[in-house]
Amino acid sequence: MKKTLLAMAVLAASGAAFAQSSVTLFGVVDATLAIGNGSVSNKTQLTNSGLNSSRLGFRGTEDLGGGMSGSFWLEAGLNNDNGQGAAVGNNNNQAIASDVAAVRAGTQGLTFNRRSTVSLAGGFGEIRLGRDYTPHFWNQTMYDPFGTNGVGTTQTLNSSLGGPTTVRASNSIGYFLPGNLGGFGGQLQYALGENASTGTKDGNVVSLRVTYGAGPISAALGYGKTKYVAGDATTTNVGASYNLGVATVMGLYDQDKNGAVTGKGFLIGATAPVGAGEVRAAYSTYKTDAAGSPKTNKFALGYVHNLSKRTAAYATLARVTNTGASQALNGAATAAGGSSTGYDFGIRHSF
Repeated sequence: MKKTLLAMAVLAASGAAFAQSSVTLFGVVDATLAIGNGSVSNKTQLTNSGLNSSRLGFRGTEDLGGGMSGSFWLEAGLNNDNGQGAAVGNNNNQAIASDVAAVRAGTQGLTFNRRSTVSLAGGFGEIRLGRDYTPHFWNQTMYDPFGTNGVGTTQTLNSSLGGPTTVRASNSIGYFLPGNLGGFGGQLQYALGENASTGTKDGNVVSLRVTYGAGPISAALGYGKTKYVAGDATTTNVGASYNLGVATVMGLYDQDKNGAVTGKGFLIGATAPVGAGEVRAAYSTYKTDAAGSPKTNKFALGYVHNLSKRTAAYATLARVTNTGASQALNGAATAAGGSSTGYDFGIRHSF
């Protein structure tokens, strides 16, 4: 009888502990028919992530008591058009290829390339360790009506000089301010290049973001710097949006420097709910002071129709015009100074 009572007590205690923690499986499967037309060549392909990035992830949180929690987040990019996992890329370590295990061509395995972090959070904020978005990237995606996905992605990102840590950084140590600061927030990240010492801390990254959000207003300032022997890569950007009710208008200004070359660009755009869907539109431009002063302008227009809370169909049209540049869309090719048109038609399901 005593053994039975003891066993019941152990099970109850373990059940209580289990009830304080949770693990969630989540993801997005987004298939896109992408068409690109250019002055040199055209291309049609079935690809992915035209609306939201395809992914498979696991995240979990444990209540540690006293207002503290521990959590993890593992998120892998998917190429659902051919079943492959997405390679790491966007890494502050210059030996990018070394971060992906050697595989036979066409058999890239699943990697948690999007995010792989462990966190400790409480009244002090959050400490986050691992591979994560850079703080300065958040302005690019939050103030782009297309969320930096698909053919409509802002040209301030497509033409960016910010280097390999424009989007994500590996080996990072991040800190987030708590969320009870009257609309103000902030994030600081330091990432290690993990290269042999050269006296310049080659590959190390520092990035920060200061935000404000209250009612219909959102605004943020971001900065990032990656140190390289060949010349540091820096990014400074500022973005803002205002919800008018009938539409949300947004803007972004971005300035990059990579070595001796400087690039500048901006975006203005809007999203507007229409019935069960949303219209998205943006104009973005980017110019560098490299030889010939290459410049690219982009106009994008799209519509997303929500079939349910998790399933949507979408279409996007974008066109770029170049001056001294040769940017093209959806795999097409165009001559320097030429133009290119791209189309996305797709279906997205999230879970």
